[in-house]
Amino acid sequence: MHLLSKVGLAAIAVFICGFFIQAIQSPMSANNTLNISKTKEQQTPQILRVEALDIPDVMTFAGERVPLQDTDVRERLDREIHVNTYWHSNMLLMIKKSNRFFSEIEPLLKKYNLPDDFKYLAVAESGLDNVTSHAGASGFWQFMKATGKEYGLEINNYVDERYNLELATKVAAQYLINSKELFGSWTNAAAAYNAGNAGITKQMKRQDATDYYSLLLNSETGRYVFRILAFKEILSNPEKYGFYVDQQDLYQAIPTKTIIIETPIEDFAKFAKQQGINYKILKIHNPWLRDTYLKNASGKAYSIKIPIPGYYVLD
Repeated sequence: MHLLSKVGLAAIAVFICGFFIQAIQSPMSANNTLNISKTKEQQTPQILRVEALDIPDVMTFAGERVPLQDTDVRERLDREIHVNTYWHSNMLLMIKKSNRFFSEIEPLLKKYNLPDDFKYLAVAESGLDNVTSHAGASGFWQFMKATGKEYGLEINNYVDERYNLELATKVAAQYLINSKELFGSWTNAAAAYNAGNAGITKQMKRQDATDYYSLLLNSETGRYVFRILAFKEILSNPEKYGFYVDQQDLYQAIPTKTIIIETPIEDFAKFAKQQGINYKILKIHNPWLRDTYLKNASGKAYSIKIPIPGYYVLD
């Protein structure tokens, strides 16, 4: 009994000591836990907040009202504005490039009697790059070879005027004006630029409708005009959609002079050096020159652009 009593007293003493030790340590443990949590919180990167965007209540294309009171029309525009706004890198580059190329495209559209809004069609077609599609459409305005030749563009191994912005814009204007006369509206003409006049005519007859917004079309053409509208809205109001670009960050137009060539050029590298530039710069400003030399047996007059000094670093 005596031994058990001593053991019991010892156990009680250990228990009491443990209790006080735990009581003393508990606040420290809590503090440690809070510190650890705070450290983790500080190390966790902030999550980007993605919000739904406000869609304009009123919008026009080439002076024609977009029927945004129609649920389907509004939702299709909503889709394209969200898709293109949240493709941040692409839209940021579009904003930068548009500053350079719109200054060249806008006076051409005016010259050829095409509404200014069609500059956004060029954005939708090519992203303002001299690209070639899988189908073979080329240049800012994405003409197929047959269409380009039909409208008078020279297309061969040495010259491809689909890449000549002024000449291609002139042809685009002719095509769109013809489509406008056929369908009665610029909106229908824009849709026909994607689907072809025959394609739009076929669907209008099949569906007994005469308005783009009332037609059920394939996915590409069904989205096409809405992509153009989205580019118009975002590029016209970049800050509304979260794009803040300083003037110094925009791509600037590079002034050029034009020289007329009516003879063959045997070597573009040598020709470029004679003009105070190099082969690369010559091709940047004249992408329609497709080879390293120019055959010109007919003596045709070609306009070649040469940038003024101060914009490129030469060897």
